[in-house]
Amino acid sequence: MKKFLLIILLLLSLTGCAHTAKDITPVTESNVYEEILPNGLKVLLLKDPDAPLAVFQIWYNAGAINDQTGKTGLSHLLEHMMFKGTPKYGPKTFSQIISRVGGVDNAATSEDYAMYFQKLAPDRLNLSIELEADRMRNLIIDPKEALSERDVVMEERRMRTDDDPQSVVYEEVVSTAFKNHPYRRPVVGWMSDLEKITSEDISKYYETYYAPNNAFIVVAGNIQTDSILKKIRNEFGPIPKGQEIMPVSLGEPQQMGERRVYVKKEAELPYILIGYKAPNILDEESYALDVLAFILSDGKSSRIYKSLVDEKQVALSAGASYSNFQKYPFLFFLSGTAAPGKGIDEVEKGLYEEVEKIKNAPPSEKEVQKVKNIVEAEFIMDQDSISSQARLMGLGEIIGDWRLKDRYVEGIRRVTPDDVQRVARKYMIEDKRNVGILIPLKKNK
Repeated sequence: MKKFLLIILLLLSLTGCAHTAKDITPVTESNVYEEILPNGLKVLLLKDPDAPLAVFQIWYNAGAINDQTGKTGLSHLLEHMMFKGTPKYGPKTFSQIISRVGGVDNAATSEDYAMYFQKLAPDRLNLSIELEADRMRNLIIDPKEALSERDVVMEERRMRTDDDPQSVVYEEVVSTAFKNHPYRRPVVGWMSDLEKITSEDISKYYETYYAPNNAFIVVAGNIQTDSILKKIRNEFGPIPKGQEIMPVSLGEPQQMGERRVYVKKEAELPYILIGYKAPNILDEESYALDVLAFILSDGKSSRIYKSLVDEKQVALSAGASYSNFQKYPFLFFLSGTAAPGKGIDEVEKGLYEEVEKIKNAPPSEKEVQKVKNIVEAEFIMDQDSISSQARLMGLGEIIGDWRLKDRYVEGIRRVTPDDVQRVARKYMIEDKRNVGILIPLKKNK
């Protein structure tokens, strides 16, 4: 799938006792076992006898969309703090324990979620369960450590965003496209907000969002389902249900014309990024948009590359990208870097021309079928590891249902040439586009 940058709650509170079978509402489907504990924690187990390793993932509905206004970057900063230890396990102990048994661990924060994972031998999963249950409830948020880690995140922002002109353009386009929707906030946070975040802010965020009723677990591999469930119930079951999470405000005013933003930074070549609001995978039209992205921009034989890079030679690179695995509708992107000596206006014109061609005449059945084969093959290959399978289940659950991954291929197979033309006409329109242009400045010697 073409992705630009790179993504559950129920029942009664718990008193802290162990649970019997009468408390459980298990669901089985093929090789997946689903259960919701009384404190609201959902558990998804994927059994694959052929997997050499196992993966444990815990997902929290706590991404950048949950950051407070004026406190952007909180969700990402908390991800860093989650490795600072608990009374039982000190700083850096978590990763050391996993490493000593031959495992690896990491975490990721997006607009929609924060996810922590470990990959290790199936007989070592008890460690993941114990460690994650402990830091769900007992994280130490020391003020000095919080300030130190805040500095780390600020430096991360400087290196990955502020010092990367194209990343700055991306931030500007997204924040221009969305006026009120929380997707306008960068995951890493605005620098001016990061400077003001305190340990109290982090603690409040942790206490609010890191609770069993705002999380779910995915365990995948050659696992013993019964023993894994028993361990999860024993470790996570006594954790009380958290407070009710208030829904995120999602209202967005209607866009009534093209929006344009310019970024002036030291860079070698001009660059353009164009974003059109587009639906996520919950909308049937998302499949046609995925096919459209591939037609425009899948390799050197794609329409945009052949036209702008090979034939007209106005762009050094150019393409399209679309991510439909988002919790809410996001953006369909066109982008291009001008070739040396060429103007960015030539690149912009060329991108629009390729879209207009599809609006005026649908792609051939042969072209669409070729792309559908590629999309399906790539999606299946994306699941060649147990980690990828677990990740897709988690992304589906964040959006609304872990089974979404099973519906994706069927959705792609239903796409017709007329569908591709229709979504190009519907979403790729002038009054709905958001354009960001990088104007290079000469480097100071």
